Amino acid sequence: MEQEMKNIYELLEEDIMNSDLSEADKAAKLSRLLQVRSKQVNIMLVGATGSGKSSTINALFDMNVAKVGTGVDPETTTISNFVLDNLTIWDSPGLGDGVERDKRITRDIIAKLNEIGEDGKPIIDLVVVIMDSSSKDLGTTYNLINKVLVPCLGSEASKRIIIGLNQADVAMKGNHWHKEANKPDEVLTQYLKRKAASVQARVKDGTGLDITPICYCAGYCEEGKNQCKPYNLTKLLHSIVQIIPREKRLALADKINTKKENWEHDDEEDDYGEETTKDFVDVVFDYIEVASEVGGKILGVPGKILGGVAGAVIGTITSIFKSIFG
Repeated sequence: MEQEMKNIYELLEEDIMNSDLSEADKAAKLSRLLQVRSKQVNIMLVGATGSGKSSTINALFDMNVAKVGTGVDPETTTISNFVLDNLTIWDSPGLGDGVERDKRITRDIIAKLNEIGEDGKPIIDLVVVIMDSSSKDLGTTYNLINKVLVPCLGSEASKRIIIGLNQADVAMKGNHWHKEANKPDEVLTQYLKRKAASVQARVKDGTGLDITPICYCAGYCEEGKNQCKPYNLTKLLHSIVQIIPREKRLALADKINTKKENWEHDDEEDDYGEETTKDFVDVVFDYIEVASEVGGKILGVPGKILGGVAGAVIGTITSIFKSIFG
């Protein structure tokens, strides 16, 4: 399965080449596939020191295939980058460790947000703001959102910011976390809802943006203790995929962490695994497939499917994600 996850574009190409399509139709579909394949996705993570940005990156993505960029020394303010083929994760240093240091980090973030790609658009597709749900001192992060992110992103801010409330397991001092079930009890569940509502209201008051924070736990491993498994990570991933433009989504499809235990525990409001699978299947419908019409739905996704090509493609994608999300 790991091999499939790393070579999804090659699998799509094989499905097209092995089909009964005419050479002209194969060429057209390969052209669309190459267009999708060439799309670059850039995601930036920002937040205070100790909020869990690095653990979030490691939980979400297969970092075994990442190439680490320059500036990874924790003492530097240079933003680190992790390149996973056509997906790049930008990890900014934590804020809150000193006024002058924060100013340098802020300048770096502003510069990156204003960097323009070859297409004339900002290279950063999405900013994920990580907050510590167990902390009462979130002023540094609010200032970052109000005075840096929103002014830099302008009218696109509401479409390019996600707020994650990490470390849900240690909120309320960890007293209400059900360790065996790996989820909050009712007391903590209500506390996290109030916390998310408070953050949402504070951001709206300061910026006018109405962003619903996602409470989750990225998981961690304390020395001499058992691994804490992620919680609500599928919901966070789903939100990320939803914001990434449809034509770019396949850049994430084969970079997702394949550890099944990372995706087993959610708040059960919705089936985010199935919804995320649909998001990737949509790309096939929109950019690779489209020929003869065949009735039916794949995982509840309506559309035209071409038996030998889209059927195999969708089968490949759904089998990958079913093995991960269950």
